[in-house]
Amino acid sequence: MQQQLPALDGIRVIELGQLIAGPFCGQLLADFGADVIKVEQPGEGDPMRHWGHSKDGKSLSWSVIARGKRSVTADLKSEAGRAFLRALVAEADVLVENFRPGTLERLGLGWDELSAVNPRLILVRVSGFGQTGPYASRAGYGSIGEAMGGLRHLVGDPDRPPSRTGLSIGDMLAGMHAAYGTTLALLARERTGAGQVVDVSIFESVLAMTEALVPDYALAGVTRERSGAVLPGVAPSNVYPTADGDFVLVAANQDTVFRRLAVAMGRAELGTSAEYGTHVARGERQRELDDLIAQWTGKHQSGDLLAILEEHGVPAGRVYTARDMLADPHFQARESIVAVPDPDLGRIPMQNVTPRLSATPGRIRWSGPDLGAHDAEVRALLPTEAAP
Repeated sequence: MQQQLPALDGIRVIELGQLIAGPFCGQLLADFGADVIKVEQPGEGDPMRHWGHSKDGKSLSWSVIARGKRSVTADLKSEAGRAFLRALVAEADVLVENFRPGTLERLGLGWDELSAVNPRLILVRVSGFGQTGPYASRAGYGSIGEAMGGLRHLVGDPDRPPSRTGLSIGDMLAGMHAAYGTTLALLARERTGAGQVVDVSIFESVLAMTEALVPDYALAGVTRERSGAVLPGVAPSNVYPTADGDFVLVAANQDTVFRRLAVAMGRAELGTSAEYGTHVARGERQRELDDLIAQWTGKHQSGDLLAILEEHGVPAGRVYTARDMLADPHFQARESIVAVPDPDLGRIPMQNVTPRLSATPGRIRWSGPDLGAHDAEVRALLPTEAAP
C-alpha cells in the first residue's frame, strides 16, 4: 500500500502543558504528524527539561516527551504574551493545557475568549480532577489520580502497603485519553464545523482502566485487593524462576493452552485432571499449581525453557530491561526502538511510534528541542503585530 502523509499532517496544536500529562498528549499527536507548538515561559521552560536522568546536561526524559515539537517562548502573564497566544490560536486546530482549572480564565484565555478568536478550536484540558465538581480546584498530580482512581490499592504484595509502578502511569493514561479525545473532537468537527472542550481528568483516566472493579464491589460485594504478581483465580499466569537465575513469565490460563503446557512439562495428565483441567479448578489451586510449575522451570536455563514453551505453543517471555530490548532481534526487525537525531547528543535511542498505520504512519522527526529553538520560524507565520 502506498504511504501517504501522516494521519495528523496539517493539524496545528498549541501545547501549554508542562511535566507529563498534557505534554504526553502533545507527544502522541506530534508522532502522527501534527505541528505541535509548545509555548514555554521565557528563561525557564517546562520543568521536564530538568527531570530524570541526563546526558551531558540534557534531560533524556525531555528528549522523548518533547520529540517532534517546536518550542517558542511567551510570558502569558504579560499582555504581549497573551496577544501572541491569541494569534497562534487564531490559526490553530487544538490547544492542550494541563494547568489547574481556572488558570486560563484568570489570564483572560478561557474557553469563551479563545473560541471567540477561533470557533473551530478544540480546547483539551487535562487536570487532576476535571473542570467540574467539588475537587476541581484541587492540585492533582498523577500519583493522586492513581490513588483515588483505584490503581494504587491494587499494586504490590498483599502483605505490604500500596505500591506503584516504576512509571508515571496516571499522567500517561491521562495523556493518552487526551489524545484520544482530541482525535474524536477533530472527527466531530468534520461534521459540525465547530470546536469543543475535551475535559480529561487523571483520576478518571485511571478509573477507566479498572475493568469491573466497581460492579465487583457494588453488586457482588467483592473488594479487589493487592495480589502481587498474579490475578486471583487466573492460573497459571505468573513469573517463574529458571536455573540460571532469570525469570520467565508464562501465561497458560486458558484450558487448551494449559494442556499444551502440561505436555511440555512431561505431565500431560495434569491437563485433563479434576484438580487442574479447568479454569475454575486451577484458580482454586493457584498457589500449589504455581509451585508445581516453578519446580519444573527451575530445572531449565531460561533460553532452553523458552524454546520448549515456544515449541508447544505456550505464551511466554523473559522479564525485559532496556538492555534486553536493545539486543532483541524482534525489536530490531520491527524497529520498535529507533535512534533519533539530536543536535547535542548525536542520536538518542527511544521507543518508536505506536500504533502502526499502514497508509498514514507516524514518525519521530526530532528529539526534544532547546528552549525557544523555533521562536523565529513560528513568529514568522504570524502577523507582525502579534509578535511580543
